[in-house]
Amino acid sequence: MKVDLHSHTIYSRDCLTRPEVTIARARSIGLDKLAITEHNNLAGALAAKKLAPDLIIVGEEIKTTHGEIIAWFVSEEVPQGLSPQESIRRLRDQGAVISIPHPLDSLRGSAMGLDNVLEIIELVDALEVLNARCVRPADNDAARALAEKHGKLMTAGSDSHIPFELGHCYLEMPPFDDNAESFLAALGSAQPTGQVSPFWPHLLSTYAKWRKKVRPVAYGGLLHGA
Repeated sequence: MKVDLHSHTIYSRDCLTRPEVTIARARSIGLDKLAITEHNNLAGALAAKKLAPDLIIVGEEIKTTHGEIIAWFVSEEVPQGLSPQESIRRLRDQGAVISIPHPLDSLRGSAMGLDNVLEIIELVDALEVLNARCVRPADNDAARALAEKHGKLMTAGSDSHIPFELGHCYLEMPPFDDNAESFLAALGSAQPTGQVSPFWPHLLSTYAKWRKKVRPVAYGGLLHGA
């Protein structure tokens, strides 16, 4: 199975892509599963799941006090601004699978960084070792080396904010059922693969942020301007 575990839609503040467009693109490039992991909300993932229950994994990328955490098979939204430990506790209570996205990205302010990762590495299931938006390949390589050193499972994703980015980085993994236990078992045999995206999609994310500040986007019954 070809599985992209990190993507965003219009329900994230730095994205203008609607869920149905993301789904159509994912199918056209042959993704078997796609995790929608909005920033600090489940609205986009739940909307996409209704449209394509066979394709979508419900996830969330959560901004903690010390960098971001990403999780899948999330049933209850975890708010931003909590400590990494409290965020993990809330995710564990609902049986989610937990990773740290782009953990050592030296150019991304939301990256947790080595010291903070080491504080919680034994509390998470995996590290994201291949993120298509990591500009410096060495940062992905360092994440993989850290995962290997600590015996952590490895995840990968495009971190897409526009359809073009989908599937640039992904996992090749065995089939799994639509639940956390089956997914976690399959993750043990997963192989990260793909290539880093060019830099220009980052500019479109910056545009999306400013566009939403100037003219908030109403979609799915929610206002996405913050």
